[in-house]
Amino acid sequence: MDHASTAPPSAFDALDALGHLVPAHRRALTLVARREGVSAEDAVDCVQDALCTFLQLAQRGGLPAEPGRLPAFLAGVVRNAARNRRRRHEVARPHEELTASPETGGPSSEELVAQAEEHVRLRACVDRLCDTQKAVVLLRLLDERPGEDVADALGITRGYVDVLLHRAKVSLRGCMTDGR
Repeated sequence: MDHASTAPPSAFDALDALGHLVPAHRRALTLVARREGVSAEDAVDCVQDALCTFLQLAQRGGLPAEPGRLPAFLAGVVRNAARNRRRRHEVARPHEELTASPETGGPSSEELVAQAEEHVRLRACVDRLCDTQKAVVLLRLLDERPGEDVADALGITRGYVDVLLHRAKVSLRGCMTDGR
């Protein structure tokens, strides 16, 4: 029985694993931190902190034994680092006082209904798009992912992503104005 395959990675193996993980998952790791509400600069710091924590855990034997689980494990460490950074007193946003009475400056119920109807109409228009256009719209506009990431995720070229997005916008604009 080979014990090396079931033992957690050593510190040296962890350096080797990081050498493969970081180039392949650098952008995804910073996005994990950004989604936790930290700035772009803080996201890079969180990834750096997570890499240091990763190495410390490797020295203590605290890494998953399966190499395939390392990217998800590292993403979890980044997520925790970002949450801890966001909670720090010096970067935390001040809490707003809750008022006893509801705000009068908010949208009226008629405006809220109109917004809900607009949202339903937009959702129906998006559902009319072909699957590829729908995927491009969701990834580019709603998830705010860069065009290169969308192209890689869908297995198409960046130029084709731009064309699909343009055509989808034209279709959505036409669909949304037809109902008025």
